[in-house]
Amino acid sequence: MTDKNKIMNRKITILLGGLLMCASMGAQQVDWPEIQTEAKPAARWWWMGSAVDKENLTRNLDAYAKAGMGTMEITPIYGVKGNEANEIPFLSSPWMEMLQYTESEAARLGMQIDMNTGTGWPFGGPEVGIEDAAGKLFITEYEWKGGEPFKEKIVVADSKQLPYAKLSRLMAYSDKGRCIDVTDKVTKDGRLQWKAPKGDWKLIAAFCGKTFQKVKRAAPGGEGYVMDHLSARAVKNYLERFERAFESSKTPYPHNFFNDSYEVYKADWTENLFDEFAIRRGYKLEEHLPEFLSEKRTDTVARIISDYRETMAELLLENFTRQWTEWAHLHGSKTRNQAHGSPGNLIDLYATVDVPECEGFGLSDFNIRGLRKDSLTRPNDSDLSMLKYASSAAHIAGKPYTTSETFTWLTEHFRTSLSQCKPDIDLMFISGVNHTYFHGTTYSPAEAAWPGWKFYAAVDMSPTNSIWRDAPAFFDYIARCQSFLQMGKPDNDFLIYLPVYDMWQEQDGRLLMFDIHKMAKRAPRFIDAVHRINDAGYDLDYISDNFIRSLTCVNGKLVTSGGAAYRALLIPGARLMPDDVLAKLWSLADEGATIVFLEQFPQDVPGYARLETRRAAFRKLMGQKDKVRKGRIIFGTDYERTLAETGVFPEAMKTENGLSCIRRANEGGNHYFISALKAEDTEGWIPLGVQAESVMIYNPVNGESGKAAVRQADGRTEVYLQLASGESLLLKTFAGSDIQASAWNYWHPASEGKKVPDRWGFRFVESTPVVTAVPDSVELDSWTELSANEVKNTMGTACYSLKFHLDDSAISEWMLDLGDVRESARIRVNGKEAAVLWSVPYRCLIGRYLHPGENILEVEVTNLPANRIADMDRRQIPWRIFKDANIVSLQYKKSGYENWQPVPSGLLGPVKLIPMKEVRF
Repeated sequence: MTDKNKIMNRKITILLGGLLMCASMGAQQVDWPEIQTEAKPAARWWWMGSAVDKENLTRNLDAYAKAGMGTMEITPIYGVKGNEANEIPFLSSPWMEMLQYTESEAARLGMQIDMNTGTGWPFGGPEVGIEDAAGKLFITEYEWKGGEPFKEKIVVADSKQLPYAKLSRLMAYSDKGRCIDVTDKVTKDGRLQWKAPKGDWKLIAAFCGKTFQKVKRAAPGGEGYVMDHLSARAVKNYLERFERAFESSKTPYPHNFFNDSYEVYKADWTENLFDEFAIRRGYKLEEHLPEFLSEKRTDTVARIISDYRETMAELLLENFTRQWTEWAHLHGSKTRNQAHGSPGNLIDLYATVDVPECEGFGLSDFNIRGLRKDSLTRPNDSDLSMLKYASSAAHIAGKPYTTSETFTWLTEHFRTSLSQCKPDIDLMFISGVNHTYFHGTTYSPAEAAWPGWKFYAAVDMSPTNSIWRDAPAFFDYIARCQSFLQMGKPDNDFLIYLPVYDMWQEQDGRLLMFDIHKMAKRAPRFIDAVHRINDAGYDLDYISDNFIRSLTCVNGKLVTSGGAAYRALLIPGARLMPDDVLAKLWSLADEGATIVFLEQFPQDVPGYARLETRRAAFRKLMGQKDKVRKGRIIFGTDYERTLAETGVFPEAMKTENGLSCIRRANEGGNHYFISALKAEDTEGWIPLGVQAESVMIYNPVNGESGKAAVRQADGRTEVYLQLASGESLLLKTFAGSDIQASAWNYWHPASEGKKVPDRWGFRFVESTPVVTAVPDSVELDSWTELSANEVKNTMGTACYSLKFHLDDSAISEWMLDLGDVRESARIRVNGKEAAVLWSVPYRCLIGRYLHPGENILEVEVTNLPANRIADMDRRQIPWRIFKDANIVSLQYKKSGYENWQPVPSGLLGPVKLIPMKEVRF
């Protein structure tokens, strides 16, 4: 071969390689993202009494992996009655052996194992001595005439605290305004050796006592006092127990360590709080105890209490959250944390851990058409505004994952369907969650009689629940959605200032806990602002004062320390703001940033120390608000009009079409998760908040995808979307390329279709109790209406079959609409698996499976376990065999199910077969 030919062949090889690489890159652009382990749904895995064995661990994990789960979080809790012989003490050598075995089996199955850093909740246990237990402030007051002998002992008034409470301060306050610290004048036996000057004196003794709270729902070996989360020493001592267990057993540390919601009740003090307060706030709290303890809420009292709350927040952040996270990192692990329910600044707390986790609590009602409603539900305390604390912290701090405790108490036990789960998991996704953890599934041995071992919270995502039969389709949906939501970076429009100082200043009492059930009271104005901004078509992330201090301005955008970029910072009616934070806002505006004040400008500084000095600095800064800057300071009371002044395009699909969405950025453009959480269907040209040359549509329910119809109108990119009430989809936009892919198929009904015959073949595929006497054919209705007694009580799957004739060969596509399904359905057409329908609307395209002439349709419908468990209660079959919190109602009360009426089950219809015609653009 000549050199010329060699050169030519080499050029051809390079060209072909380049073409193949381009083709590969193009395929990567339009294909679904690869499903990583983190994209699969995870679950809290309750170990009851830690009574686990290797055979059943493998059996449980195999079932989870086969269904599509990716991560299991071990949380040991109380045990099963009469099973004490099999319980394994937490962190003992046998327990660590089970953990090590679990980790190896999970690795074999491509799964990951997380672990609670404790049992039950909150953190605590047998090695938490009383000196490290959660603290509480106790006050004893004395009246004293100066010059007279003081005869009383300085002791805590609560007799239960006498052995434990330590005197932190004894302060003397005179009627002349004098304040004297006489703590060092108190002997060990409580005698005051001090002669007070003449006058009327009030003595206030502040003791650091104990809450005596024990770990809730503790597992064997995990019982004991809840630790003092505000004490660095207590947290260090607590974590040393885990170090010893892992070191001695040579067990690998888990993927993540987990901490449940705070729930440390009435823990309002720690032994060195007076000293920490003075260092952090610049004055001595003990010199202001009359104001601090006052029932009258003056401005001074509110400011001192605000400083106390800020100090508590900092101690929790530094001594617990940060120390715990650094400890996990030291051992190659990471932390997942629920910061809500604590007395801290939620944004700063969430941002300190590796994986912030929010919590849904209840069932949301979106009025989705055809979605079954259950009278035995509780409303969701976690709306979008609550759920966004965790994701906001993850976004601004550059954390890749936001997890969620998902499906806590949607409905009563045994009554939750997959279709009811979908809207609330969509709400999680829209709020920024991209790695959902079910709450939860319980380890259950093969020998346990049905319903197996159960945790008391209502939604049970486990193999003994009948919904498990079709749950893999639901899990696939979650994995597909999360594969997109974990890709790229957040792309929310605005940052919104969290006015925590307003909350600290305004709320009654002293200890302030930000738990999800009270947020409507804690932050009503902020919640209203979040919803008004969302309703105006924008998305946002919350930001704290500390993160504002580290903001930079790059090309007019605000960039956080975690690398997220935003178009403007919104201040939603905040009254109080530190003067240095206000100075930072002006500095950012000088550099080109847009700062938007809604409703009012800040009016004052928070806190009590150096108040007049800080107020003077604040007033001077406010005098500069009208200064001409490189950036902009915008003010307005009309949210929609004011936000429009930023020049940021809202998402019209939210304002004009009532759709819910979240947008993320990727290297080639953006991608969206969109859900129709509303009663109406959506069809038409939908403007996007970003520009795109081409767009892909992905259906997370069935895995189909295609190139969308796109047009440019009025300077906006519009995409044609079809979404029925309750449906969802994913979009991926391509800013600078017209991608090559098969077109997305749009379909319209060619006619109203035809209702199929009412009479269907009928048989049970599975049933417990076994159903023996049912007709061979039925009209569509709940199978509980059939005459056989056992059919009213069964949990199972029934197959409905139908033969029908197709004459019109010109129709290439048909929509099968099942109508009302209780609760999920597998579709077979002419012997071929066509779809699993688990959410409304229960319909799918089946044209590819049909042929001219006779066709056979089979629909396997699975119901809920509700009828079976109610029958067991009526027959008084004992299955509530669990210690501590046994199975309780939504209101945490003991109740039976014997009075439940039969829950409708089966294919209720009406079923329609609808001819479809393709819509072309």
